[in-house]
Amino acid sequence: MWHYFPGQYMPSYQVNRALTQAHYGGGEFAEILEVAGEIDPSDRESFNRAWVKMGDKVYEKAEAYAAAGQRVSARRTYLRAFNYLRTAEFFMTLRDERKIPYYLKCRDAFIKAIDLFDERPVTVDIPFEGSFLPAYLFKPSGVKNPPVVVMFGGLDSLAEELYFGIAQHLNERGIAMMAVDGPGQGAALRLNHIHTRYDYNVAGSTVLDYIIENLGEHVDTSRVGIGAVSMGGYMAARCAAFEPRFKVCMIFGAVWSYYDIWKNRPDNHPLAEIVQHIVGADNMTDARERLKNFTLEGVAEKIQCPTYILHGEDDRQNFVENAYKVNDALTCEHFMEIVPKEESGSAHCSVDDFTKSFNMYDWIEKKIKE
Repeated sequence: MWHYFPGQYMPSYQVNRALTQAHYGGGEFAEILEVAGEIDPSDRESFNRAWVKMGDKVYEKAEAYAAAGQRVSARRTYLRAFNYLRTAEFFMTLRDERKIPYYLKCRDAFIKAIDLFDERPVTVDIPFEGSFLPAYLFKPSGVKNPPVVVMFGGLDSLAEELYFGIAQHLNERGIAMMAVDGPGQGAALRLNHIHTRYDYNVAGSTVLDYIIENLGEHVDTSRVGIGAVSMGGYMAARCAAFEPRFKVCMIFGAVWSYYDIWKNRPDNHPLAEIVQHIVGADNMTDARERLKNFTLEGVAEKIQCPTYILHGEDDRQNFVENAYKVNDALTCEHFMEIVPKEESGSAHCSVDDFTKSFNMYDWIEKKIKE
């Protein structure tokens, strides 16, 4: 992965991420590089401040376009504002009084953008254990009753960001995508206070039941797949293992044991506070103990549906060994693709080159339509 900040992985990763998402409407190269130029990689607050500054600026432009009735310009500008503000919010600590207001602002930008889509996504609140999981159904244009892939993000990520790449690639192949804020993610965590859980299949089956019972007019409820990215590699596999009705499984970044990933990381890791938040722990000792149940040992072999694993050899967040362990445990029809470390797209979830995910989407298309 190219490092905008030499030797500084995490801030460079986020710059790469935004540049890649720009291809899908989630940014503008010049704006992203302007932000990067204002960041001191040793100063976390400078990262937040730079992304907020650009996000606020672009949001104001979107509002002006909307007020003038310039729908296309407003739509595209709201999408950029969302992604810049999302990037800032993600790294704000829980003690930062800006975190929730900026989460609400970035989500507001996304909702204002999709209100201006030619075909507005279907937005739903899926009842879940006394609360609800927010979700968006992105449908391919001109396709009646398409198959659909239920998609979770990773860690505490936002369902909205799954639009920038994954939704578009699936839609182009005639497949709908249901982007869900699962337990420990997005609004489910930030607003509804639903923490993540090792038995993620409970949420997966709940979403599947909702699709079957309520969305038959929009999608083919007999052809529903499951997918997820990053930490979601564990979630998708767990859902597929305990829910035989899923027709295909897409693992975009494998996880064998989330405890193994975190057992040797320092307590001051940039994502440590987020991990505590998603599991509902007050410290990393407690968080690591809770993560011990997040393993595919004794689980992966239960998956029955065709499964695709895509992983980068240079993944520094979930090392490539995770992919090999999951692949070796699978007994279903499966395929593993490892992006070589000397190529772009070999970083975590191919964030530096989404074109390396094309084979995965083509394979998913073939299997879900069989």
